[in-house]
Amino acid sequence: MGGKVSSKMATVGRVVQVRLSNWVIYRSATTLVTQAVKPHAPLIKFPNREGVPRPNVQEALKTLAVSSPSPPPLVVPLPLSRPPGPFTRLPGTPDSLATVKELPERYRRRALEAEEMDYIQRGGPE
Repeated sequence: MGGKVSSKMATVGRVVQVRLSNWVIYRSATTLVTQAVKPHAPLIKFPNREGVPRPNVQEALKTLAVSSPSPPPLVVPLPLSRPPGPFTRLPGTPDSLATVKELPERYRRRALEAEEMDYIQRGGPE
């Protein structure tokens, strides 16, 4: 029995050693890849903004307050509502029963059954 245990331990030791050597190979390969990658060169060139003066927020607010007109009155009378005028259809495809009947059967909407209507009216299952 002692021989079997030691042979199993030797096998486990070899597996661990192989895995460690694979890890070392992987690490060295990734190091080579990262060294081979060229440094990033940005494709967008931004202008040099060191010479451009930065705006002062306080001055901008003062200028805005001085140049703005007086505030509008708080109570604005609402315009009287008019009754809607005659309904005019927009140009486009007419949506009528005649148009639906011209469609082939496979494109028509399936009629709802009474069970489906009850289900919808209930708002879901009982």
